Amino acid sequence: MPTLENVYEEFGFAAEAAQLPETELGTMLLMAGAVDAKLINNPDPARARELPSFINKQMPGQLLRSLHRTTDSLDALESQLSKALVERNRLFHSFYRQHNFRRNSEAGRALMLQDLESIHGTVLDAYKAVMLLGGVALDKAAAGDLPSSHVPI
Repeated sequence: MPTLENVYEEFGFAAEAAQLPETELGTMLLMAGAVDAKLINNPDPARARELPSFINKQMPGQLLRSLHRTTDSLDALESQLSKALVERNRLFHSFYRQHNFRRNSEAGRALMLQDLESIHGTVLDAYKAVMLLGGVALDKAAAGDLPSSHVPI
C-alpha cells in the first residue's frame, strides 16, 4: 500500500537524479570554457572567477544551449537530454498540480509513484549518457567492472 511518505521519498530521489545531468553539463561547460579561455596554460584569476559564476546562473536549458555552442559532442544525445529536461521541468513545476487529488487515495498514490519512477529513470538515463560521453561508464562502475587501479589517460 503506497503511502504519501513513499511518494515524497520517491520525489526526493527523482529530484536528486534530475540535478545530476545539470551538474555534469555545468562541469563540461566549465572545462570547455577553461580551454577556450586558455586558462590551463595561462592562468587568469579574474576570468577563472567569471566562468563558474556565468555557469551557475544558467537554467538547465540554457546550459544545454551554451554547451551546444562550444561542442558538437552532445548532438547524439540531444533527443535524450531534451526529454530529460522536459521531465525535470514537469517534476519541479507541475508534478503535484498534475496529480492533484491522487495523493488522497491508494490507487492515486500508486499512479504518482509510477510517474515518479518513470521521471527518475528518464533523467538517470540522460545522466548516464552524459557521463559516458565523458568516458565514465556508470553501469560498469555499479557492476564492479572498473579497474581497481588508476588507468593512465
